[in-house]
Amino acid sequence: MTSPGELRIGHLKFTIDLCDMLKATLLKAAHAGGQVILDYFDGSFEISSKSSVNDLVTAADKASETAIIAVIRETFPDHYILSEEAGVLDTASTTRWIIDPIDGTVNFANGVPICAVSIGVEVNGVMELGVVYNPVMKEFFFAEKGQGATLNDKPIHVSVKDDLNRSFLVTGFPYHWEDMPNDPMVVFGRFIKAGVPVRRLGSAAIDLCWVACGRFDGFYEHSLNAWDSAAGYLMVQEAGGQVTDFEGHPYSPYQPKILATNGKIHQALLKMINGEE
Repeated sequence: MTSPGELRIGHLKFTIDLCDMLKATLLKAAHAGGQVILDYFDGSFEISSKSSVNDLVTAADKASETAIIAVIRETFPDHYILSEEAGVLDTASTTRWIIDPIDGTVNFANGVPICAVSIGVEVNGVMELGVVYNPVMKEFFFAEKGQGATLNDKPIHVSVKDDLNRSFLVTGFPYHWEDMPNDPMVVFGRFIKAGVPVRRLGSAAIDLCWVACGRFDGFYEHSLNAWDSAAGYLMVQEAGGQVTDFEGHPYSPYQPKILATNGKIHQALLKMINGEE
């Protein structure tokens, strides 16, 4: 991420680091999508269903996505884009923008302010930058690989709890799944029977950010898409946490299962999720 690029302001031309260009574009795109959320929030708009009756998409999702992509295309017209509503906008570029224009659409559609723009920037297969922006709650999370994570420009860190029984967890549930061993309700039941408090907020991107800033000690979910977690998992890592799949392997946003923790309760959570204790 060191190749130079050009920034034009009026008739002046500047050569700047590509990383700075990516960051500037990412911040501008996130704010553009966030403004759409604010414009539509708690108002009237068209709502339709996708894979199931409660898997919603709204006019605001589409407008936010359009605004975000327009900002990206203005500076990087040839970059690869993977977005929840538009799908894959494929190019030969090794830079990939992974976009959820509104993570937490059901919350948003019902006037619940737990919803956010989520954008991850992957370069040569490595997640380099991430933003999760909840404009309703005025929380702007940003992470850069190797540089830490911030909330509203202040550094954030994961919690320090090391006892699973005293931890505070968050999870999410898919809209549909087949009954199977270790399915989401089976795992959820283990925690409830053990007396461990588990919340369900309805936005994986925010769940991950709230682990990153220490509000939760851990987050797990059985079925996510890349746009749900691309920015958030980098946030947890850069805040000092640990993110894996359910087998303890390094996490990739292109597979569905995720466990993100403060690192101190990670192994105990893996065992609980897999029914090993």
